[in-house]
Amino acid sequence: MSSFLRKNVGPLDRGLRIALGLGLLSMAFTGPQTAWGYLGFIPLLTGAFGTCPLYSMFGFSTCPAKRA
Repeated sequence: MSSFLRKNVGPLDRGLRIALGLGLLSMAFTGPQTAWGYLGFIPLLTGAFGTCPLYSMFGFSTCPAKRA
């Protein structure tokens, strides 16, 4: 289970996710004011915590490689 929560979202990806999440959440309060804007919590939280469950399932990572 610990590999599922390992950080796998790189800095650029995190910034884009947070910006997208905030943009979608703003739609819930301004603009069209639909419940679809609450989907912004998903990219916002994955960006804030630096881990993406889908990346873990498929073995993908945008984090810089750590050299041993």
